[in-house]
Amino acid sequence: MIVRRPIRQKTLSPAVSARWDLTHLVKNPLNDLARHLETLEAQVVQVESARARLHATMASAEFRSILTVTESIAESSARLGAFAYLWFSENTKNTKARSFKSQVEKRLTAVNNRLLFLDLWWQGVDNENTARLMADAGDLRYYLETIRRYTPHTLSESEEKIINVKNVTGRSAVNTLYDVVTNGLAFTMKIGGKIQTMNREQLMSHVRSSKASIRQAAYRELYRVFSTQRDLLGEMYRTLVNDWRAENVELRGFASPIATRNLGNDVPDQAVDVLLSTCAKNAEIFQTYFKLKAKICKISPMNRYHIYAPHRAETKKYAYADAASMVLGAYRGFSPRLAELAEQVFRDRHIDGPTCPGKLGGAYCHSVVPGLTPYVMLNYTGEARDIATMAHELGHAIHGMMAKNHSIFTFHSTLPLAETASVFGERILSDTLMSNEHSKAVRQGLLLSQLDDIYATVLRQAYFIRFEQIAHQMVAEGATGDQLARAYLSGLRQQFGKAVRVPDEFQWEWLMIPHLFASPFYCYAYSFGNLLVLALYRMYREQGAPFVPKYLDLLATGGSQSPEAILSKLGVDMTAASFWQSGFDTITEMVQQLERTLS
Repeated sequence: MIVRRPIRQKTLSPAVSARWDLTHLVKNPLNDLARHLETLEAQVVQVESARARLHATMASAEFRSILTVTESIAESSARLGAFAYLWFSENTKNTKARSFKSQVEKRLTAVNNRLLFLDLWWQGVDNENTARLMADAGDLRYYLETIRRYTPHTLSESEEKIINVKNVTGRSAVNTLYDVVTNGLAFTMKIGGKIQTMNREQLMSHVRSSKASIRQAAYRELYRVFSTQRDLLGEMYRTLVNDWRAENVELRGFASPIATRNLGNDVPDQAVDVLLSTCAKNAEIFQTYFKLKAKICKISPMNRYHIYAPHRAETKKYAYADAASMVLGAYRGFSPRLAELAEQVFRDRHIDGPTCPGKLGGAYCHSVVPGLTPYVMLNYTGEARDIATMAHELGHAIHGMMAKNHSIFTFHSTLPLAETASVFGERILSDTLMSNEHSKAVRQGLLLSQLDDIYATVLRQAYFIRFEQIAHQMVAEGATGDQLARAYLSGLRQQFGKAVRVPDEFQWEWLMIPHLFASPFYCYAYSFGNLLVLALYRMYREQGAPFVPKYLDLLATGGSQSPEAILSKLGVDMTAASFWQSGFDTITEMVQQLERTLS
């Protein structure tokens, strides 16, 4: 039984509604860049000067001193890189921010190239001396193991340098162009009898309108505009996919395009295969759910326009400050420590809430360096789901803050566990709202909202990966963008079965998914993280308060150990289908709970 603490609302600083303050990273970007680069240059020269002293039998203390300087370089680089991206995120049309971002990326790539010799040397050290040097590496042990994990796929120093330089004017440039193009798109809709022009975030709020005609119109306008860019965006995608294959499969020798992501995540290919196959086998659970939702929301027939239709209890708009209070209250009910950390993000003005023209779409959290409050970007429009997004991104921030005692190389969680704190935060919020609500209609609405989000972050993400696996092979065989669109639509219809009709225009949906372009095969981390959290939250429900310190310890571990080592402490085997199925069993229970509200 969960032991709940009473939710106490706290008065928030007036800064709760302010834009973020980036001066904690760089005070004056146009004047201070040279000074920051000079400091970085001095640190790089210090490491370069140690190159002649590198040998397998060197003293561990000397090796550790070199690593200490590389940590300082990583921190300086992280601050500059973070500022460049955050400033660009504020307004992707800001030419000064774009120029600054380009300059920083170029200089940081040069820094990485100059230090490549250290990683390459480390990969060549014999096993006996590797064990000796790692014995005294402390918190950097897993980081050093990670470098050696790439040994079979590492090229020569000159080849690695060429790839790094190429990526600045190649992958990175194409991704920046994608952001500029897609975040600059304008959409028009008739709302209340008036034609309105809006950005994508504003448009997407209408796909959750209480009016079916508005939901349909919003989707049609979304894909009308994106389809006009299909040649450009499709060519960008084909270029990025070909580049990914050329580097990772043809040059580095990975067995498949997804294998490089799996190695980076330190997750066995088998675990990912089992995860994706389990998701596909359970697609029917969500088909059943959408049939129930159609009955509850009086939608006939149910089609893809309406899967996010709100329950009649969900149409309320929420002020930003009220949303912040709800999220902080929920975190406080689970752990006062987590609530204090979340509130610090507001207090330090490291959160940027409102949506505005040119602002990067979506939401993210950037944990820059240990000990610095992470930055959170939102596009808050007042919808109920925006509250869940706030809880989600603050969860990421909390994760980084809990792991602040680790090195910059080990405080970031590995990708499969990166969604743990964020999704757990959403579960805390949802459970708190459910426990404090006695109205049948409102509880029904909360269940619908939870299941909508679980669908979007589990099955939807898994099918993105299934599409990528097909798309990467199709592109290698010369497929066009239109052929990719047809393949995407086919997978979408398979996912929804007969429960949800999928109109033809949804074939362009893949064009608006940034992860498919910028981070191939990234999205299974969401499925992984969400199903993991469903299992962990079940433990919390069973154990109550004794579970909390175990969870806090998991967060405090950061990325200092492998996912397998971290999860084994909780009795989790990521290669077992039964583990992933247990997450779907919890989803099934929620669908059954929803069905009972109809009786």
